[in-house]
Amino acid sequence: MEKANWTSGREFILLGFSEYPKTEVLIFLLCLLMYIVIVLGNGIIIILTILDCHLHTPMYFFLSNLSFLDICFTSSFVPKMLTNFSSERKTISFYGCIIQMYISLAMGSTECVLLATMAFDRYMAICNPLRYPIIMNKRLCVQLVVTSWVVGFLNSTMETALIIGLPFCGKNVINHFVCEILALLKLACADISLNEIIMLIDSITLAFSPLLLIIISYIFILSAILRINSAEGRKKAFSTCSAHLTVVTVFYGTILFMYMKPKSKNSIIDKFITLFYSVVTPMLNPIIYSLRNKEVNSAVKYVLKKFRFKKGL
Repeated sequence: MEKANWTSGREFILLGFSEYPKTEVLIFLLCLLMYIVIVLGNGIIIILTILDCHLHTPMYFFLSNLSFLDICFTSSFVPKMLTNFSSERKTISFYGCIIQMYISLAMGSTECVLLATMAFDRYMAICNPLRYPIIMNKRLCVQLVVTSWVVGFLNSTMETALIIGLPFCGKNVINHFVCEILALLKLACADISLNEIIMLIDSITLAFSPLLLIIISYIFILSAILRINSAEGRKKAFSTCSAHLTVVTVFYGTILFMYMKPKSKNSIIDKFITLFYSVVTPMLNPIIYSLRNKEVNSAVKYVLKKFRFKKGL
């Protein structure tokens, strides 16, 4: 008997961590706390870069875009995920699942390109300090950011269009807490070889190519830093790119571990890795950039002082 095609007529069931009810309650509380930190932390960075003229630099312009991206990325699935964690009916509509996957793919692709852009900015700042203000002008910065977003959304549009064209029949249970593309493809009752080829090309183009550019940039940066005579000068130069390097290490470290580790029969491990990549990493970004960052700390003091002064008037 032929399986019925229910592509857009039913809902998906997201299993999440339902096989471990007690663990799910703990994950719900942790994810809720982390989501609040993500929105507040990244929101504060965006506000500071707008209000404090001292942060009107290419580095903080790119950082504010990264913060906005992290808010959009987590907001695309965390509220629904938390709702499902606290409900017995863990469902999501077909188009709701597609939209969630579309935004997640777009944000992930954009972040890869944006991190490479930020590495280029640090390369120009350290290796070409005299020409830096001329080369990294406002127009170029806007063009680089727009390119990052456009590339991310074009990639997501292509992959999502290929998913929508697939028929889904039989079971509608996704063994995940989010509409992840690989988990969704497992439910398709058609040949997915084209999807797999496109995903492989995208992984090389939008994940590993930016990583290669980042590595090359930091090779030149390290070489330039080592040529600085004074220890204080080397320390100051390295401090300007240490936060970005940490973010890149956390971001790509998780991705590489997730996709290069041996295939695990225990899906719970894969879910926890995805949870770390999709929730913990966006939470760490504002913490990493604000921790021991004199410019950000000074901006906080400046904005608070400005607010108190206006309130006093």
